[in-house]
Amino acid sequence: MQVQWFPGHMAKARREVEGNLKLVDFVIELLDARAPLSSENPMLHQIVQNKDKMVVLMKRDLADPNVTAAWLTYYKERNIPAVAVDASNRDDMKQVVQLAKQLGKKKIDQLVAKGMKARPHRAMILGIPNVGKSTLINRLANRKAAKTGDRPGITKQQLWIKIKKDFELLDTPGILWPKFEDQVVGYRLASIGTIKDQVISLQDIVVFVIKFLQRKYPDLLLERYGVEADLDDMVEIFERIGKKRGALESGGEVDFDKVSELVLRDLRSGRIGRISLEDPDDVSMEE
Repeated sequence: MQVQWFPGHMAKARREVEGNLKLVDFVIELLDARAPLSSENPMLHQIVQNKDKMVVLMKRDLADPNVTAAWLTYYKERNIPAVAVDASNRDDMKQVVQLAKQLGKKKIDQLVAKGMKARPHRAMILGIPNVGKSTLINRLANRKAAKTGDRPGITKQQLWIKIKKDFELLDTPGILWPKFEDQVVGYRLASIGTIKDQVISLQDIVVFVIKFLQRKYPDLLLERYGVEADLDDMVEIFERIGKKRGALESGGEVDFDKVSELVLRDLRSGRIGRISLEDPDDVSMEE
């Protein structure tokens, strides 16, 4: 599988990000806590270059807490400031602000040392589509400052947003890299809803998800759908899920498309359980 995904507005967004980096003190890169490695855009490394950066692992409430802790250790070992957040948790939002203040303090101190007046920290928020940028901004601003939605591609242009007296944030459209040559990365992103559902067959995505759950979270799979880890007949698995969850056609036959939609909704909403699709050990494997 090689997914081509580089609409014109994303190419334009890249150029705007590159042009506006000089306006900010540091970059806040948002990653999905369920798949930090796959949701990290390698193209952003080229764009950001030597600009200071902090990482925010979004949707920690949907991710496996033990795996998230391992990712935070991974970033700490690499001297990358990082925090995992649930955007609805006020304490988590305070952690984001506190970490950002620490990162931006050096720049403000330099301005003051030159005799200039202190100003709010300026940060650019970057991340792939549907990672939660607009949701995080709205929580930090305590108002609806950015559009939100459950599908990728909501933000279409860059926007400066004031966060009380502490920050000025530059929101940007989500940027995906031109293609996914690694099919595992593509399937992970499709599973969590980063790639639009029309790009890859939903049934193919769900086959990937079920096989992953059989390896990593067999108890959750058995509890939710009555599917054992050693059951390898995918047709039987789909039929078992469809009958258990009522994903049937009018004649009583299992509707495989409905099964696919159901499993993906359950995964993305956390109904199956708190699941991470990769852990730090996958980094060396991917490399």
